[in-house]
Amino acid sequence: MPGGRLTHEDRRRIEEWLADGLGYAEIGRRLGRPTSTISREVARNAASGDYLANHAQQAAGHRARRRKPARPAEPVAEPAEVVRGFVDQFATLLAATGLPRMTARVFVCLLTADASGLTAADLVRRLQVSPASVSKSIGYLEAMELVVRQPDSGGRRERYLIDDDVWLRAWQADTGAHGEIATAARRGIAIFGADTTAGARLGKMGQFFARLSEQMSGSTLAETVVYDALTVLAALVHASRPLTLNTLATALGWSRDRTTAAVDAIRHQPAVADPLALQAIGPETYTLATRPDRLSPAQRRALRK
Repeated sequence: MPGGRLTHEDRRRIEEWLADGLGYAEIGRRLGRPTSTISREVARNAASGDYLANHAQQAAGHRARRRKPARPAEPVAEPAEVVRGFVDQFATLLAATGLPRMTARVFVCLLTADASGLTAADLVRRLQVSPASVSKSIGYLEAMELVVRQPDSGGRRERYLIDDDVWLRAWQADTGAHGEIATAARRGIAIFGADTTAGARLGKMGQFFARLSEQMSGSTLAETVVYDALTVLAALVHASRPLTLNTLATALGWSRDRTTAAVDAIRHQPAVADPLALQAIGPETYTLATRPDRLSPAQRRALRK
């Protein structure tokens, strides 16, 4: 009743009205409570920046039990509550990157599930949200290829899970987008002219995204030969002198074909060596230098002084 302690139903209404964008004064008016009661309730019981009715009810119950002299020890949070708190906190971080808040909560819930994944009903129960919210979030995540669906053992329901290839798919999707931006920037240069202000800006933008796309090429970074290429780079840096293919093969304990493949990977994919560049200074003899576009001519002259 007005003036008494807030009930679970009161807190559920506060959560809904806050989500609708109502202010503390309006919520207080609707509940017949002072504005200070609502502001104090939200400040004391908000979890990870959001006010959740179930969390607030549990927190209020904990405080009430702590005030009883017969039970001086502070209660330990239930495991389910700890997990829910982590999900909400992690989702807040993901939401800051542009992912919708509810979609972020569903994603983190799946991320922390076991290998069998979760059904839509599991997500509704764990997140305490509507089935429609879960369905919309799953559709969003599927469009981004961040989740996959599989039939459960009974075949009557579908389970949603995050498989081991999700990060590679996300990496490749970003790589493709960066390449498209670089291409669009080059088209803009042709339209506005390279000597215009717009053309100069687009040129820098295109160069940045082209290099980013080159460096993030998922199809090459996942290949074993690229790891061999990095080992060859480490060997040249450690030796601090030009090395022949035979010397590299012998020192690394590799076959000549494997060493040649690693060197070819560096030559054909310069981003692998960035900010260094592989240089051939003789027949099958290689050394390292700084990548020519990393330093301007003025910077090189200043460093030589």
